Amino acid sequence: MGDERRYTVRADAARSRRRILDAARDVFLERGLDAPLDLIVRRAGIGPGTLYRRYPDREALVRDLTGDLLVRLESAAEAAAAVDDDAFAAVRRFVHAAADLRMGAVILVLLEGLVVDEELVRIRTSTANTVQSLIDAAHHSGRLRRDVGMGDLVLLSIRLSRPLPGGLDRLDPDGDLLHRHLDLALDGLDTAAATRPTATPPSGTPLTFADLIAAADRPATTD
Repeated sequence: MGDERRYTVRADAARSRRRILDAARDVFLERGLDAPLDLIVRRAGIGPGTLYRRYPDREALVRDLTGDLLVRLESAAEAAAAVDDDAFAAVRRFVHAAADLRMGAVILVLLEGLVVDEELVRIRTSTANTVQSLIDAAHHSGRLRRDVGMGDLVLLSIRLSRPLPGGLDRLDPDGDLLHRHLDLALDGLDTAAATRPTATPPSGTPLTFADLIAAADRPATTD
């Protein structure tokens, strides 16, 4: 009975941590690192004491969120490598998974208040090594352009996954447009894309300039 209770307590604590970190990621991305912690409490659906017992200050929360995202990023790279025998397809799967984590969008916010300690350096190094192995395999297969490095892929993901400004965010409420643009960008890194007759088209539909104007809620001008 005692073991079952300890297991239940640990499981409840893990679920609370997951809710807190997911809420913190979204709130920090929307409002910046100065966002009220009470907003994270409400978004996570927990009591204030649950947050403050686990994280005595904002710095501790930012540090744990960053470490968690890096661990999840490494898991995404490992999963991509395990699922796809095609090394370039594995890179593609990983980049899309990273976008779903909103890693690229939120990391710029987290860097503003991040204090890097030895444990975070260890996590960061492990994640980088795992992702680099994925990229090395894609290079070795001949599918990923040799002049594309991990930094290129990371910055590409950051650029494309940052929130759209103003009313343009209404174009992509579910993230589908982000994944379309990632596919378009990744096709440009695939050495076989130009000659592959059965290339899979990117998801979604092309955007026109009129679409952008309508989303930004500004009238289009006509000649």
